[in-house]
Amino acid sequence: MKFTGTDSYVATEDLKVAVNAAVTLERPLLVKGEPGTGKTELARQVANALALPMIEWHIKSTTRAQQGLYEYDAVSRLRDSQLGDERVHDVSNYIKRGKLWEAFSAPGKVVLLIDEIDKADIEFPNDLLQELDRMEFHVYETGESVKALNRPIVIITSNNEKELPDAFLRRCFFHYIRFPDMEVMKQIVEVHFPGIKQSLLTAALTQFYEIRDQQGLKKRPSTSEVLDWLKLLLADDLDAEDLARDASDALPRLHGALLKNEQDVHLFERLAFLARRGR
Repeated sequence: MKFTGTDSYVATEDLKVAVNAAVTLERPLLVKGEPGTGKTELARQVANALALPMIEWHIKSTTRAQQGLYEYDAVSRLRDSQLGDERVHDVSNYIKRGKLWEAFSAPGKVVLLIDEIDKADIEFPNDLLQELDRMEFHVYETGESVKALNRPIVIITSNNEKELPDAFLRRCFFHYIRFPDMEVMKQIVEVHFPGIKQSLLTAALTQFYEIRDQQGLKKRPSTSEVLDWLKLLLADDLDAEDLARDASDALPRLHGALLKNEQDVHLFERLAFLARRGR
């Protein structure tokens, strides 16, 4: 069971090695990187490439680790008991399975995505240590133990918004997705826009990387944003000459696809103002 990439996802050699190492070790793959660099999409592509079902658990700031195992609806059970409902005699009627339970009880191997784990409380990763390590957990209300029939391929993503506990990190295989260089980015664009004019692609990416490298930028545009920008350029049938800028116009065409806050827009407006004054 080897991941070699897919036709719709450009995976670098070191990323392929990381995925296959995690599969071999049967440890979670912890993937970090800038937002928009394809961390979540990686899990979907691994599932597609290996022809495995996928279970997605998207983490929010309010998500608790217990929700990944199961939730016991005591309120509904109390209400049903007051109404004389026969369901109250079987506590399993009030147990809602979580994403880990789904993955553990699946009849075959699955890919389990735990997306943006750093959004949750700092204790969240620690609360899943034993379950992810042993691939089993206990349901106290019913007295049963849930053990993985087939150890899932676990892919965990993080935007590095907060540090993860050392004990959790020790149980993972780690990979950081570096931002693609120009050549890799061209391959990514070709996947999404096959046949794009090379002159337009070169001019657009040159401008894109100049924007990313601008000192003082609060939010640097990501891969997903340059793809949106190129889609707009192609929709307007623009070519390389249309992207040419002079010093008095520092903002790129359709800059709203690349610059996502007013501070960065003002930064480029100030650069244009200073360039005009310096003439």
